[in-house]
Amino acid sequence: MHTAIRARRPLPLLTAQQVTDLRADLADVVEYRKSGLSLNHVVGCPLECAYCVRHLYANFAMKTPRLVMSDEDAVQQLVGHRYFRPHTTPLQLFNKATDPMLPVVKPHTFTTLRLLDDLGLTNHMLVITRWRVTPEDCDQLNALRNLKVTVLVTHSGISHPGIEPVDSAIAADSLKTLFEHAGRYRVILYWRPIVPGLNDSDADIARAVELSAHAHATVFTGLFYREEIAAYYRESGLPEPYDGTARRKIMPETLEDRILDAFQRPGDEQEPWGPLFRKTSCAVAYAHQLPDYNGHYGVPELCDICPLSQLGRCEKAWKAPAADVITAEARALGAVGPVEVTDRAVLVSGLAEHPRYFLQHGHGYQVHDRAHPHRERRHGRAEIGWTPETEDR
Repeated sequence: MHTAIRARRPLPLLTAQQVTDLRADLADVVEYRKSGLSLNHVVGCPLECAYCVRHLYANFAMKTPRLVMSDEDAVQQLVGHRYFRPHTTPLQLFNKATDPMLPVVKPHTFTTLRLLDDLGLTNHMLVITRWRVTPEDCDQLNALRNLKVTVLVTHSGISHPGIEPVDSAIAADSLKTLFEHAGRYRVILYWRPIVPGLNDSDADIARAVELSAHAHATVFTGLFYREEIAAYYRESGLPEPYDGTARRKIMPETLEDRILDAFQRPGDEQEPWGPLFRKTSCAVAYAHQLPDYNGHYGVPELCDICPLSQLGRCEKAWKAPAADVITAEARALGAVGPVEVTDRAVLVSGLAEHPRYFLQHGHGYQVHDRAHPHRERRHGRAEIGWTPETEDR
């Protein structure tokens, strides 16, 4: 039996006209992202982190969370989505337009999780928060019987009030509470965004090492800095972290090197850097003792810090799809031109992110767009802060 959800007045529904007034990609409550098919039927957040992805959806000004549709209707949209595969597709909840642990959002978080769990689904479910988590919340997470739930606690240590008004101590406390009470679910320290000159001091890095002891794994990543976010920085008079913007997250090479030096465990042959990962799906998979569902094993420079046990799991599961099979599937989704299977990834043209991720999660093998090549060693990261390489992979 699931733990009873504490009664709380549900969020008000947006009117049909208000939904129409939203951008189409915000009104559409199901979106495919690299770490999973994402369900976002609550929009609005008061936390005001300057770098929030909500800038990209023209929704940053909506501070009060509202429902786009009921939890029940949202679950039906998710499981009926063309890209949803029971027990296979990784899922995410409320990671685009709100925080799932805000007091007014939390009841919808647990109701949605329960509805999906009651369907007997065993999919990965990622819940990302920087807000307060209580022991009672942990009880509700532990009561889920089927979903493989991972709570990723966003902690940056940024103290600039204009960039991140939320005290990072809240996330640190939540991380410790979640880890202490973890039963069926797993907990990740989501150390992000790390920005040079803002939260990358030796003390900041040492704090992350300390907090990593309260998580099943740690992911570190840089700043997602698109033009919409940069415009907000300029309008708000905030110090701009980089001279330019980028399509991918920015993690300078020298900063990564300092982080790896701090986490390194001399003499530990099994986990030379501990459970530290560059990619979210790698950490999630490790925490559940499963192979990475994104197939990063084909990109060895991402795996050179991984625990040996995780490398073994991924090696056993990693297999290139048959060329005729992946070609037929890619063509059916709209790919144009040749479909090439390399020892690192499937290369396609003409496919947006959604169908690429659908293929990637179905095969556990990277699927890349030729128009946006992945540079060796910078795989999936912006070129800012890296020595130029000549080879595209």
